[in-house]
Amino acid sequence: MTTTNTTQNPPEGTMPLRNEQDIVMSRQMVRKLTQQLGFSLVDQTKMITAASELSRNAVVYGGGGEMRWRFVTQGIRNGLKLAFEDHGPGIPDMELALTDGWTSGSGLGVGLSGSKRLVNEFDIRTAPGQGTCVTITRWK
Repeated sequence: MTTTNTTQNPPEGTMPLRNEQDIVMSRQMVRKLTQQLGFSLVDQTKMITAASELSRNAVVYGGGGEMRWRFVTQGIRNGLKLAFEDHGPGIPDMELALTDGWTSGSGLGVGLSGSKRLVNEFDIRTAPGQGTCVTITRWK
């Protein structure tokens, strides 16, 4: 994990997503970041849930990757932008992958579509054989 300040989380950083422990650490980091930004408990929970799903996808389906975070400002709004990137097989059919109930594994099939509903901005970049990067933003 890359950080530069021990008392408060820096405005940006990265952390690895390689295993189950890293997924737990990503949730804890997102909780700290949303608290630092003053998100309501409901908005904290939404962002933590989305981050948990996307971290798990990077580990389970992408073979590992990293989570990057950045505090963002738009006018008078502050927010948190997270990017989950892996170098796995990519997603061959995005439309199908964003359909509730579809899964490429043994999950419930709500990871991507559910995460999209929990945030204000959602972007996904993927190609077969080139990995996947999902970027989400939640505004306070």
